[in-house]
Amino acid sequence: MPLQDTPLRVVIDTDCANEIDDQFALAWALLSPEKLNVEASIAAPFSFRHHLQPLREGADLAYQAWAARLADQGRSIADLDRDLVDPAAGMDLSLREIRHIHKLCGKDVPAYAGATRYMSAPDDIVWSAGAEALVDLAKSGTAPLYVAAMGCVTNIAAALIRAPEIADRITVLWTAGFPTLQPHPQHAALNLVQDPHATRILFDCGVPLIYLPGYHIGAQLRISKPEMRAYVQGKGPLGDYLWSLYDNNPIHHMRAVADTDRRSWVIWDMIDIAWLLNPDWVPTFQTPSPLLTDDLCWQAATDRHLIREAYEINRDDIFRDFYDRLDIYASTFR
Repeated sequence: MPLQDTPLRVVIDTDCANEIDDQFALAWALLSPEKLNVEASIAAPFSFRHHLQPLREGADLAYQAWAARLADQGRSIADLDRDLVDPAAGMDLSLREIRHIHKLCGKDVPAYAGATRYMSAPDDIVWSAGAEALVDLAKSGTAPLYVAAMGCVTNIAAALIRAPEIADRITVLWTAGFPTLQPHPQHAALNLVQDPHATRILFDCGVPLIYLPGYHIGAQLRISKPEMRAYVQGKGPLGDYLWSLYDNNPIHHMRAVADTDRRSWVIWDMIDIAWLLNPDWVPTFQTPSPLLTDDLCWQAATDRHLIREAYEINRDDIFRDFYDRLDIYASTFR
């Protein structure tokens, strides 16, 4: 558990361009310097191309509805195929987005390129400048390093495989998937399904791990358009950029979602920063680290090392803190 006498050393590993939540989380961390010392940001790969085949096949009712919405907008699956990037391009877009958020927050924080692909086998080290920076930072200083993972954990797995000794010097926070005690496959969990090999490294190697389930813990971090208008839009260049992301959500476009004014959106990745700022906002319990099966289900294993797992979240206090910090920062532009 973090001690708050001095700012925590933090590295943020993020697929910052895959949707809109990473930007909120990264900005919140950068606007909290009295509690968090963000020493680096690392770009994680991402891609939504794994949806194309089940979309073409109409694999279930959700994919059939998605294809129908595309058709209603005069678009085709072939159009979507042209739009969706591969993991390497996703990482590059994320690196650019990280640097943009750093600039909007007025912070000169190093930003590193991460993996350009996912692991292909359990011992496949996908090395990158970001993984190397993570190892170097983990070995430096006397205070522990907290790694806030907000995407697939390919970069972190590479660092842990090549330099297993850093497992004693870092704590990883990761948001993805369902609670470890539920029996269902994790196919909806983008951060997990992109690189299951890396996920297994994270849960098997014994590194101190704070697992923050997206469903249905992080999923409570919903925000509506009226709330965005009241507390984010007009709050300096950063607030206006976050508003523009919300108002032009790329996932709405990808999934051909209409009637967006009456829809809310989950700012998933803020859960990582919330725990770092105040663990009471995201209560956790200790539980044996589960196994991840070939069909991407959690399997209990009572004889394994312990991890921490979130079971609740204080949505209102989290957003109040974010809004307060954004307002204070915006006041410097008035």
